[in-house]
Amino acid sequence: MSAVSNFSCRHCAVRPVFWSNNRSDLASWINPRPLKFKIPRQLAEVTLNHSRRVSVSPSIRMTMIDERIEDRSTIVKPADILAYDLVQGADVRWSYILDKTMPQPPTAVLLHGILGSRKNWGTFAKRLAQEFPKWQFLLVDLRCHGDSASLKKRGPHTVASAALDVLKLLGSLKLTPRVVVGHSFGGKVALSMVDQVPKPLARPVRVWVLDATPGKVRAGADGDDHPAELISFLSNLPKVVSSKRDIMDGLIKDGFSKDVAQWVVTNLRQTKVNGESRSSFSWVFDLKGIAEMYQSYEDTNLWKLVEDVPRGVHINFLKAERSLHRWALEDLRRIHVAEEQAAQEGAGVEMHVLEDAGHWVHADNPDGLFRILSFSFQGF
Repeated sequence: MSAVSNFSCRHCAVRPVFWSNNRSDLASWINPRPLKFKIPRQLAEVTLNHSRRVSVSPSIRMTMIDERIEDRSTIVKPADILAYDLVQGADVRWSYILDKTMPQPPTAVLLHGILGSRKNWGTFAKRLAQEFPKWQFLLVDLRCHGDSASLKKRGPHTVASAALDVLKLLGSLKLTPRVVVGHSFGGKVALSMVDQVPKPLARPVRVWVLDATPGKVRAGADGDDHPAELISFLSNLPKVVSSKRDIMDGLIKDGFSKDVAQWVVTNLRQTKVNGESRSSFSWVFDLKGIAEMYQSYEDTNLWKLVEDVPRGVHINFLKAERSLHRWALEDLRRIHVAEEQAAQEGAGVEMHVLEDAGHWVHADNPDGLFRILSFSFQGF
């Protein structure tokens, strides 16, 4: 994988992603100031961090879906939309931003699930970048999660608003993804992204929905880890805790698995006062907002999109063999019918099963998941 150093670019006449040139009404971003990225050459993972200082231009305005026209003097920078990392393959060239005649490198977006963060995809994204060096992979913290929690997004906190955040980020970065991969909640976010953009799409896109269905969320059997119960348990904990071990022990005692307990405490960070670290820890997420997001995940129904897939979109569902969610026979039947219908309309729907994996597919069987996803990145 390659890294970029001392790089500057200018974001001009930026349109949101996916849609064709004649449908640029959804949003537009213009940034008259160069953004400079300084990344150590030795790093394989490229993180583009932007100052949160606002740039001003009296002739600028920004219009977004379902939002009023903002102050014309305000420009939203990418890092003010969502926290993100960009993992690049070794062959990715950044000169296309400076030289508009250079083709844009193919981009994939990786979305985490409820109570997760972009770090969940870090190791897997690096592996993809090594195997497919012409690609770049955008990892984001969804609203209320990870480093994006500090951005204090306005509600409602829903699948749709999380999807719109990602679309805004892609538009600001001038990236048009060829592939969008979402795990669990992130899978519905990926579907909602396609649902919200104007049609026809500017170019084909493959969407991967990992261990989630488009509609009703069916909890697993007794003894499985239930996200709603986990959120409820965490909501009764103090915002500042003294020990990660105590939290893990409490989760396990309450019936959650050791793996989930270990994963949850990755959301704890050492507290600091006046820049000095303390012995206590605080949660990085906005749990109240996450509770709203999970309720929206249960309520959101995107079967209409799946059963009438836009031309140029290929939707892949992946079921974990030991999923903690119950995949109803009706879900599988509707996906099968959608497969036949989409094939007749220049689109695609496919069903896959990942063996030897529970819900946490990229941790339980990363090799199997890698093999299944790989064909989406071939041919570039």
